[in-house]
Amino acid sequence: MGLFDKIKRAFTGEQQAPSKEETHYENGLKKSRQGFGAKLNALFANFRTVDEDFFDDLEETLIEADVGYDIALKISDALRDEVKLENAKSKEEVSNVIINKLVEIYEEEGKDEDRRLQTAAAGPTVYFFVGVNGVGKTTTIGKLAHRYQEQGQKVLLAAADTFRAGAIQQLEKWGERVGVPVVSKGPNSDPAAVVYDAVQKAKQEDYDILLVDTAGRLQNKVNLMKELEKMARVIAREIPEAPHEVLLALDATTGQNALTQAKQFKEVTNVTGIVLTKLDGTARGGIVLAIRNELHIPVKLVGLGEQMDDLRDFNPEEFVYGLFKGLVVDSKTEASDDSDSE
Repeated sequence: MGLFDKIKRAFTGEQQAPSKEETHYENGLKKSRQGFGAKLNALFANFRTVDEDFFDDLEETLIEADVGYDIALKISDALRDEVKLENAKSKEEVSNVIINKLVEIYEEEGKDEDRRLQTAAAGPTVYFFVGVNGVGKTTTIGKLAHRYQEQGQKVLLAAADTFRAGAIQQLEKWGERVGVPVVSKGPNSDPAAVVYDAVQKAKQEDYDILLVDTAGRLQNKVNLMKELEKMARVIAREIPEAPHEVLLALDATTGQNALTQAKQFKEVTNVTGIVLTKLDGTARGGIVLAIRNELHIPVKLVGLGEQMDDLRDFNPEEFVYGLFKGLVVDSKTEASDDSDSE
């Protein structure tokens, strides 16, 4: 059964009881689903016919939902073709074509991506976390540390964002909260020196996971790039092939600004995966489609709530299902609505 069929079956009540993972995504994407649904409902409120005015409104609606300009045009062009081929004219037909094409484009763009977090064949696995202040980067590190610790792995944190004293303190508080040690130095100390100490400790004391917090000063890209490169060299000298992931934290509530940040960080470092935080707090879940279409960097983790276990591995099928469930128009419902309005 295709993903679009799964969404449609859920709308008509034929779907089985959701799994725990489905529930996480369905609850976490409630705001996005409602926001996207509201935009589509507003589009169809004045629906009369599929003409050029409708296509213009559709493109504007999709752009407002943060799916991205390119995808908005793809959907509009695909709908034009569908109208010609399938004679799609009713509200039900047009709405379902839009959702179906979004699903198709999303699946096509991500068919070859690797969403798994890479691990070391031997010795400590090292993850770099990058991202601007306030995006939830440190919270993500703390939650991921908790996850690995719950799995029985030995975890170490490194406070390499020495530019801000607050960043060091925040990571240390998370370390205390989840019971994980933190390697740190004073503010304005050399980030590479912090990383070196952390790597030595990780190797000598047989840690499984080393999570490194770094600065995100995009206003000075050259210095940031040099800083990240220096840290990477220090790590690679001690642990070949590390860091195993460079994870960029983006705040989903900022919509297209998050996409702009991703493009900027991609210029200064080799981002291997994206952590999309605060996805539960936004009506802009369409940003995941824009990231996949424009950047081709896999989303590997998503924040779907405030609880420790609400940091989830990204599951694209559950994401799309959670975003679009209930938006597929049912012909019987539409017919009933039309009858009631007469």
